[in-house]
Amino acid sequence: MPLTIVIAPDSFKGSLSASEVAEAVAAGWREVRPQDALILMPQADGGEGTLDAVEAMVTGTTRHEIGDVTGPDGRPTPGVWLELPGGVAVVELAQSSGLPLMAAPDAMGATTRGLGEVIRAALDAGAQSLVIGLGGSASTDAASGALMELGLRLADDRGRPIADGGRALAAIAGIDSGALRKPGKVTLLSDVTTPLLGSTGAAATFGPQKGATPEQVVELDAALAHFAALFGGNPTAAGCGAAGGAAWGFATAWGATIVSGADYVAELGGLPAAVSNSHLVLTGEGRFDAQSLGGKVVGQLLVTAAGAGVRVGVIAGQVAVDTELWTASITELAGSVEAALGDTAAWLRIAGAKAAHELGSANQSA
Repeated sequence: MPLTIVIAPDSFKGSLSASEVAEAVAAGWREVRPQDALILMPQADGGEGTLDAVEAMVTGTTRHEIGDVTGPDGRPTPGVWLELPGGVAVVELAQSSGLPLMAAPDAMGATTRGLGEVIRAALDAGAQSLVIGLGGSASTDAASGALMELGLRLADDRGRPIADGGRALAAIAGIDSGALRKPGKVTLLSDVTTPLLGSTGAAATFGPQKGATPEQVVELDAALAHFAALFGGNPTAAGCGAAGGAAWGFATAWGATIVSGADYVAELGGLPAAVSNSHLVLTGEGRFDAQSLGGKVVGQLLVTAAGAGVRVGVIAGQVAVDTELWTASITELAGSVEAALGDTAAWLRIAGAKAAHELGSANQSA
């Protein structure tokens, strides 16, 4: 009897997009069980690959390439946004302001200005509402760069615009939002519950990943606190520390709503319904570890599948968590990280075939 298999991975960051991962796994499965129905539904949680995942799952989308925008370190980088039916614009912070775009980490000076340029282009084109994917940020500027690009005035004690970057937030002496462009509904896609400030806040949690020293983490946290004291909002709200405090910045400036990115993308593409009508779900990501279970694509999909009583298998670059789930590590299959990275798609095909042999037959016998 043919089986219905949903293949819904996240991207393997820095290697393959979620769509490429899904295609490779499906190719391996088909080599073993060509009779099965495979439903490919690449996923994302708001970070890298969100535009690609949404475009792959939602019909009627239009991709807009707007030319170069300001990258997180000031160098130009291509800007892209996705138009959904109904006047909805999807933008991805990682695409224009992500950490991999930096020539070298600059935790104090990296900016989200390019994201603001992409948003402005979407609004100029007539977008009525925004969906902003947060994740993979290079900066800790609380979206100040993006908001200044959209008309927010942040001035120092001499009335001059502040510089870009998180460090400059400490110099704010005046805020004027009179010229700030204000779209309709704004939804923020996040995969974290981090607040803005403190020992579990944006600077402390993510600053070191962006190159911040312990001293710079303290400086950035103080700068964020200064901005929050002047601008208002709720710096303790769960998730507002996402993307270097960008979630707090957009929520405060626009009343934006923070939601689970993984759940939003899944619902947008109809994943819950597909899972409930399947025999098996295959998901995956670059590294499957304890953090995967806290709001990431794989963790949220496990919850969805459990509610539907559907078995899940996980294919990852590396598996670093004890679990009763069926898993396959392409690093183990390849023999080393270097070998797995050398031809990730080929090893994903092998993992897909392994899943078909071991999970397909198990579901068939069940």
